Amino acid sequence: MINIQFITVEGCYYCAKAREIFDELKPKYPEIQIEEIDATTEKGMELVSKFGIFQSPGIIINGELFSTGGLNKDKFIAKLEELKGREK
Repeated sequence: MINIQFITVEGCYYCAKAREIFDELKPKYPEIQIEEIDATTEKGMELVSKFGIFQSPGIIINGELFSTGGLNKDKFIAKLEELKGREK
């Protein structure tokens, strides 16, 4: 299982774009589990503080900060492939 914490803020353009990428890739990577967390909630603020997220969205994969302020689809796919390979 690949756990993704997706830290968002309401009305964020880059959050919406990342959501589109997740929706597109979910069928190909059924092992990804995405938890969307509003940055203004208690849990969201804890993660923002812990990982130093200054731009939304913040994307944490398996407990490690992957990106902030947008999602590069190619790099994300490469990371998923790397993690998928480790699971085998």
